[in-house]
Amino acid sequence: MKRKYITLLSLSIMLVCQTSCSDFFDQMPTDRLTYNDLFESKASTEKALATVYVYLPDEFAQRLAADGRHTTPGIWTAGCDEAEYYWDFVPSHLVNNNTITPKSSIVSSYWEKYYAGISAAGRFIQGAPQCKDMEQNLLAQWIEEARALRAMYYFYLLRIYGPIPILSDDPISMDAPLEKVQLPRNSVEECVEYIVSEFDKVLDSGCLPEKSLTYNCGRIDNSIVMAFKAEVLQYAASDLYNGKNSFVAQLRNKDGKKLFPEDISDEAVKAKWRRAATASKAFIDRFVPGNYDLTKVYTNGVLNAYLSCRDAVRGEDFTNTEMIFYRINTDYSLMQYDRTPRHTGAVGSGYRASGGLGASQQMVDAFFMANGKLPISGYTDNGKTPVLNPNTGYEDSGFSSESYVDEAGTILAPNGVLKAWVGREPRFYVNITFSGQKWLNTEEGAFYSDFSYDGNSGLHGGECPPTGYCVRKNAPLGAWNTGKQICIMLRLAQVYLNYVEALNECEPTHADILTYLNLIRERAGIPTYGSKVGQLPVPSTQNEMREAIRAERRVELAFESSRYFDVRRWGIAEDTENMPLYGMYVNGNGNDFYKRTWFENRIFEKKMYFFPIPQGDIDIDKELVQNPGWSADV
Repeated sequence: MKRKYITLLSLSIMLVCQTSCSDFFDQMPTDRLTYNDLFESKASTEKALATVYVYLPDEFAQRLAADGRHTTPGIWTAGCDEAEYYWDFVPSHLVNNNTITPKSSIVSSYWEKYYAGISAAGRFIQGAPQCKDMEQNLLAQWIEEARALRAMYYFYLLRIYGPIPILSDDPISMDAPLEKVQLPRNSVEECVEYIVSEFDKVLDSGCLPEKSLTYNCGRIDNSIVMAFKAEVLQYAASDLYNGKNSFVAQLRNKDGKKLFPEDISDEAVKAKWRRAATASKAFIDRFVPGNYDLTKVYTNGVLNAYLSCRDAVRGEDFTNTEMIFYRINTDYSLMQYDRTPRHTGAVGSGYRASGGLGASQQMVDAFFMANGKLPISGYTDNGKTPVLNPNTGYEDSGFSSESYVDEAGTILAPNGVLKAWVGREPRFYVNITFSGQKWLNTEEGAFYSDFSYDGNSGLHGGECPPTGYCVRKNAPLGAWNTGKQICIMLRLAQVYLNYVEALNECEPTHADILTYLNLIRERAGIPTYGSKVGQLPVPSTQNEMREAIRAERRVELAFESSRYFDVRRWGIAEDTENMPLYGMYVNGNGNDFYKRTWFENRIFEKKMYFFPIPQGDIDIDKELVQNPGWSADV
């Protein structure tokens, strides 16, 4: 680990809050400060805390994940089977093409930044009590915020690299010369217990508010801590971490210490899932509906599922009742540019960008029909030809003769588009921009995206979605270059999905599984399992329910940095990530465009369940062992 001497350097923080919040996040150090200087006054102590926050992920800037900035954007959306970027420089290509190595900058980037955040938090926890210039209850709150952030950074490392070393709280050891720091990796169970115990300390302290209010927006509170505790336990119970993945489970330290659980009996695994379920339910019981609820929008007294699902992931203000964990005032321009098509010929410049993030055909196919049924059950011909589910109403060819309109009167699919895009569930229209669809921005009139070769957003004109579909979720409703927004990174729907997944693994007959899964479907405007509407039977076995939960999670959390980690923790990435990806034929016009076409072979090897440990740290720390399958020579 490159535990460099962490003085709190001048940083350009990306967490600047709006209005009353900005007083906190604007207070960044402008000069190099000594350890003693940091805690001389309330103002300098507040600056030190703000620096601890700087390493929170910035998921609005995923194509710049290796650009060396202080923030830590992921590669997760285009690094899985959901999507692909137009540009060659995007670091997710390294994962998709299996060209990542222990020497890749993206590998060291997350490692260095999260450990820097851990070290900054540790120094704050140790040093902040020296400050005599502030109220003790507020100082105690700030210390617990730093403790929670440190635990969160350990979790981020755990999900990327697997078991990692836990650093001493001693600030002297944090600053020791690299050649004198020789630490082995802690086991998965030790990592999980440490992270959970730190979260429990925060909760037991009573120092944090239940939920941060507008004047304290973006700061850690009890609800965030409880949601993250449940998230950590969800990972610990999953096959990648519970010892059942035989490839990664071989990992041992140099002294022979086994780093993954040895007890993989049904009872041991169920106990982990039960603990995860209990943690998610504890969050629900404590915060729902008093503090959080699923976002629902009504039009003339009727649930508008399209607007409900669209607004659930948007953070234009602080009225969204669903967002739990988020970044304040995050630069939105990259995401807006990537998800707004080029729209050559549009009147206003606010309509015209690139659309460079393309959704895969597999992701398009994953959305339900409006009747709640899955249209496609699988593929033949090496992934090219879909196997249609019977009696769903799905048609894979031909064009519509009338517009598809929801109950609120919103035209979801205009007349003349491919029938495959008609009659789908509302979340499909929230997440996917397809050729012929009306664009969101109507400030200067309606404009329709065309991704065919010579179309207004097609390949002939330059930047475009390489799949013929553009990711639409979180795209701007007005001009694309509107600056900053709230970046939501964990919301209530994910807690519900965690809960039902964990329950199904430990107590598959529990009534809450159907209750909370159906709450997600009800908000999405599709028939619930077991209801008379749509006559959808309840999945009858544990395995059938598992597949139903995973299918629901895939579409509800699409393009929200969930899928990349889900398929890994479930141990199914060898199937989902190791296949050809398809889209429309972007080199074609007219009917030729509407052909499922291969655009890339994704490669996934067992070693890719975890990133490699950075080679530079392996070379320095002689106790640090590499993840299975990775070699310094590759």
